[in-house]
Formats: sequence, structure tokens, C-alpha cells
Amino acid sequence: MGRRTGRRRFGPIASTVTDRPDAGKGEGHAAAPRDLGRRRDRRARGGRRGRGGGRDRPGPLRRCPGRPAGLPATLRRPGLAFLPDGSALVTERDSTRLLRVGTDGRVSEVQRITEARPRGEGGLLGVAVSPAYATDAWVYVYYSTADDNRIARLHLGQSPQPILTGIPHAGNHNGGRLAFGPDGMLYAGTGDATDRKRAQDRGDLGGKILRITPDGRPAPGNPFGGSPVWSLGHRNVQGLAWDGAGRMYASEFGQNRWDELNRIEPGHNYGWPAVEGPSDDSRYTAPLAWWGTSDASPSGIAISQDRVYLACLRGTKLYRTDLDGGHPEALLAGQYGRLRHVTPAPDGSLWLLTSNRDGRGSPTADDDRILRLTP
Repeated sequence: MGRRTGRRRFGPIASTVTDRPDAGKGEGHAAAPRDLGRRRDRRARGGRRGRGGGRDRPGPLRRCPGRPAGLPATLRRPGLAFLPDGSALVTERDSTRLLRVGTDGRVSEVQRITEARPRGEGGLLGVAVSPAYATDAWVYVYYSTADDNRIARLHLGQSPQPILTGIPHAGNHNGGRLAFGPDGMLYAGTGDATDRKRAQDRGDLGGKILRITPDGRPAPGNPFGGSPVWSLGHRNVQGLAWDGAGRMYASEFGQNRWDELNRIEPGHNYGWPAVEGPSDDSRYTAPLAWWGTSDASPSGIAISQDRVYLACLRGTKLYRTDLDGGHPEALLAGQYGRLRHVTPAPDGSLWLLTSNRDGRGSPTADDDRILRLTP
């Protein structure tokens, strides 16, 4: 799989109190990015289905001007969503704090989600803002309790009101991403909670992408009748995004071999645990692109200007691909350590969140932070 890195450095837009990325890890260090222009063995490093086409290649990302803003050093495994005024809500997994980052870069604590119970990869996870926030003021959160993972909605400063409970919970593989689709429905990525058979059980909420109404009911048009399940056969869904045509994409952690970028279709089965990465088995939908787990571990994803951006944790880079998974490029390789999430901002920039204080990185004095980039 051919790859190339962007050659500019990108500074923090909303920085935090951190240092350099993953200095002690083999694949992520503070030296200049490696030359990734060499073609590598696709079987060893990754691949894709289909062709990327003959479109002009995009240029490198550019740093956005603006004053860096200090973020708390306890920012860990964050989620992020924008409010209509351009400020952002950020979650902290372990502290269960919901923070607000203003357009001036100032950070304030909105509240703590005291109902959340952090353990392992669980805690306060995803956050989404209602498309009708100007009139209904709803904010949605995904969090772990002692017994399950659940989705709730709240008005800022008030207690969350659960709308979907019973999502399987474990120390690992809790999923947690929330996003509203262009249809106004709320989508959630869940994990198999370390019990593989859940992913193939249509009656189980684990290892799925769920689609529900804003009040938590199974959305009209779901493929399995009155079920919230939209797709199945997932191990641990991490990122959700849509292109300009309304097509849905998701990133997913593999186990030991392949991480995936998938185009999500209602009712499709993505193969876990029978399949990890590419397959010719007609029962399962193959990924658009796949990478070795040490090269990627893709978390949040974003789509901007008909390109998919994948924030990589273990791979300590930002991948950019065509919408069909072609022409993958490795950007920011090794510069900022573990990258947790990337999302489009209202001004057209991309906000990128680091995750070096999640217990698996090597944080510095500047971590964790938010980077603001122009695609």
C-alpha cells in the first residue's frame, strides 16, 4: 500500500498542558516523520478495495491561526461535539467531566456526569448535540454505569435522562461514539464487550451500529423491524461520519491483524468474529480499506472535501483517504502521539484530539491537546 506523509508541522489550536508524543514507542516518536513514500507489501501493512480514481491529489494540511488555549492535563479519552455558537463540548472518560471550549479558547467545566462509572475503557465516552439544539437544547452522552453502557440526553447543567439502556459493558470494547446523521437520527457505535458472539446476535446491542430517534426509540426504516440495530458484525466501532451524498462510514479496531474503514449499509454484516479485514465471503461486507493494527488503530473519523480522515491511536498519525478508501496518506506521523478523534468544525477546519494520557501513551507537558487544522 503506497503512503506518503505531509511535510509541514501543525501546531496546537487549542493546546493542553502537554509534551511530546509517545517518545518511547517504536512507531511514534518526536523525530521528523519517516519517509512513507515507499510501496510496502500490502499483505503485511494494509490494503484497500477498488481504485481511487484519477482525481487531483489534495495538498497538505495547514495550521490554522489562532491563540492556543490551555486544556486540563486530565483530558483523557475525550469525545467532542460543537454547539451552534461555535464552542465545543468535550468529554473526559475518567473524570466524567463535560467541558466547554469557547471560541476564544477558554475552557470551563459544565458539569460532571456522576451517573458514569469509569472502569478500564468505560466511563464518560461520546457526546453529540441535537441538530435542533437552537429550539430543544438537547445534548446526548454515552456513558458506562456499573451494569451497562447507555445513552442519555440532558440540558446543560441538568441530570441526564437515559433514553437507551442495556448496551453491554465490560472493561474493554465499549464503543461509545455518538453522531447525528443527515436524516436527523442518532447513531451509536457499540463494542462487543469482549464477548465475540454478541456481534452476530441481532437481539444483542453489542458489536453493532445503532440508529435511534432523538427520544431513544428504534428509528423508522431500521432493517430489523422494531430493533435499534442498523448494522452488525462489529468488534469495536470507534468513528462515524457521512459524506456529501449521505453515505455512512465507520472506523473499527481490529484484534491482532487488521483495522478497518467501512462503508455502512443498513442490515449489512461486517463479519466479526468470523472475519477480520478483507474477505471474499459473500455473507459479509468487506472493508473499503484496512491497515495492520500497529500501523493504525483508527479512532474518530471525519469527512471533509470528499476525503476521509482517520485519527490513529497506536499508529500515531492521521490517515487521509479517498471516499473509496484509495490513495491513503499518512499525515502528522509521530508528531503528536496518539490521536483520539477528528471532527469538522463549523468554520471548515478540523479539530484533532490527542490521547496521550489514556494510560497507553507517553504524555509530555503539553498533553493532551486539541489541534486545529485546515484541510
